[in-house]
Parts: sequence; C-alpha cells; structure tokens
Amino acid sequence: MRVLMLSTPLSTHFTPMVPLAWALRGAGHDVVVAGQPDVTDAAHAAGLTTAVFGDRFHAVDLFKAGLRPGRRPLQEFGQPTPDQLNSTPQVWRNHVSYYLDDYLELARAYRPNLVVSEQMEFSGRVIGAVLGVASLQFRWGVDPYTGAGERLVGLFMGPMCERLGLGGGLPDPDLILDPCPPGLQLPNLPGAQPIRPVPYNGTGPLPDWVHEPKGRAHRVCVSLGNQTLALNGMPLLKNIIAALATLPEVEAIVTAAAGHHAELGETPANVRVVAPTPLTGFLEGCDAIVHHGGSGTSLTACHAGVRQLVLPQIIDQFATARRLVATGAALALDTAKDQDDPKVIAERLRALLAGSGHAEAAHRLGVAARGMPTPAALIPALEELAA
Repeated sequence: MRVLMLSTPLSTHFTPMVPLAWALRGAGHDVVVAGQPDVTDAAHAAGLTTAVFGDRFHAVDLFKAGLRPGRRPLQEFGQPTPDQLNSTPQVWRNHVSYYLDDYLELARAYRPNLVVSEQMEFSGRVIGAVLGVASLQFRWGVDPYTGAGERLVGLFMGPMCERLGLGGGLPDPDLILDPCPPGLQLPNLPGAQPIRPVPYNGTGPLPDWVHEPKGRAHRVCVSLGNQTLALNGMPLLKNIIAALATLPEVEAIVTAAAGHHAELGETPANVRVVAPTPLTGFLEGCDAIVHHGGSGTSLTACHAGVRQLVLPQIIDQFATARRLVATGAALALDTAKDQDDPKVIAERLRALLAGSGHAEAAHRLGVAARGMPTPAALIPALEELAA
C-alpha cells in the first residue's frame, strides 16, 4: 500500500501523525510526507521520506500580527470568540489554493492507495476524491473547529472542487482518527475511530539528569513550547519560575531553547533550566506539568497519567484547557490577570499537587489513553479501507 501524508505547514500539526506513519512503515507500506519545509524537516527527523514544496511558512508570524512589543496574544486579544475560532480554518482553506495543484501532480505520479491528512489540511480530502482513493483525517486533539468553521470551508471551496469535477463540494473524509481519550473530546463531533495518542515530541539524547531520583517531594515539568516563547512569552515563563521559587517542596524542570537561557538569568535553587528534551523521556517521572495547552503536550501528559496546570495562550488551547479541567486531571489559569500573578500560579499549582483527587483523575486518564487501539492495531482496518 502507498500512503500520501499531508499537513499544513506547522510541525505541531504533523507530529501527532508520526506514530501512524511508523506503524504503516512497520507493516511494510510505503509512506511519503508532502508539504513545506516546516513539516518535511520534522518528517526527516522522524526518519520518513518526503516531498518538499515551496518555502518555509513561519506560522508564528500569523500570530504576531497586531501584537504590541512585549505582549502575548492573551494579553492583547483576550480569549478567542466563536467567530475567531471559526475563522481559523479559513486561513488553511486559503492555503489550499497555493499547493493543491502541486500535490495533485505528485499524487497522480505516486498513485497512493490512501491519503492521510491532519484536520486542517483540506487538500487531502480533495485529492482522495479526485483520484478515487480513500482519505483519512487525523485530529490533533480537542477540536473546536469542526462545525460552523468547517461548513464555511466547504462553502468557499465549492468552486475549486467543481473545477476538479467534484460537484458535491468539499468531500467528507472516509475515516476520522481521534487521539483524545474517552471524555476529553468535545461532544457532538462527527464519529471517529479512536487511536492511542502515542507521544512523539521529537528526537534527541536523554541527558543524565533524567535518571536522577527526585530531590524534593514533587517534581514538576514546565514546557511552554517554542511558539509561546516566540510570541513574547518569556515574561510568562519568568512568572512561573517566580511562583516555583515560593514552593520549596517542588523541584522543577523547565525546558527552553538555549537562546532563552540567558534571558532567564539566575534561577532559584529548585529550578533546573534545560534544553528542549523529548517529554517522553522523563514526564512519567514527574508529578505534574505546567504548559500552554498545545494538543501535543496535553496528550503526552494524558498518556503519561500526569496532572496538568494549563495556561492557554491562543485559539484551541482554551478549549483543550476546559476539557482537561472537566476530567479532573487538570487545573487552568485562562486569563492574563491570573497568569501574570506569580502568587496565583503558585496557589493553583499547590492545589493541583495537594491531596489525591487530581492525581487519581490523571491516572485514570492515562489508563484510558494507553488502552486505546495503537496505530499498529489499526493497520488492518486502513488496509481494508484502501482496498
């Protein structure tokens, strides 16, 4: 079986599909990942074959538009409105027109039996319908976009689909894969096949500190992601570190690119700042994680059965935070006022670590996540779909 895998040009949209690509390769199938360098570089790092189109997209520039110096999106714009959430798919609908013809040319030459695309790469569904092969849509995590936002996409893509002989407008996928553990996903979405959210946070060596025993009562990971820090997020990280300084019972592992270490200056004795390290290498040894609500980080923490303190910054991260809180495995601070106050952060983290309620809920979420069908277990169903 030949599989064409497509993604919008954000590596975080692509990386949740890496374990599926590995499972397909492990079953003897051929996989080609097509996209801009933002995606194909990540695919190369994961050991996958790629077809590169265009230049780097630099998606962070989209989010920087309108930001005043030193202010992050939550401070500048507040939480996203329903209209703003519905407009997000339109960005990627517009993007389809730039690369669809190139992708179609590749697909006609490659002759895939199955086209796999993440939920915002609408060209995959078009290509599958044009070639008469099955298309599969992969959700990244909590999905607040399907609904009005996707209906708008279908409306505006109608003429493009008609040009290609698809009179019914944007085709539906033949199958949707959803990595959210039971109870985490939003209700009232189209039915989907659950798939275990096997974590993939990139590759790299495990540093020696990963194997050190805990030196304090609790070990907490802090991971805000590269995008959050690029969007004027360093003051937020400093607020979190200031909060940790008031919690002597906690030892913290803070991940940040080397270029940010100097900006942090001297840190408290209970805080270790490290270069980005795959979370899968050490998160299960932590009692909690403080993060921004990105789907990859959130699902990695779910899979590890670790408590979460979520400080969402943009678009779908707020929906993710609310759903995590609803499971009992997480607490959240979703206003700039609270996030900008180290005392509030410390209080919320202390509440997360206190007692057994949040830990038990996180454990249940981890058991549920690890009990979902693995990518490898789904290969026979995908083979049947593509037959």
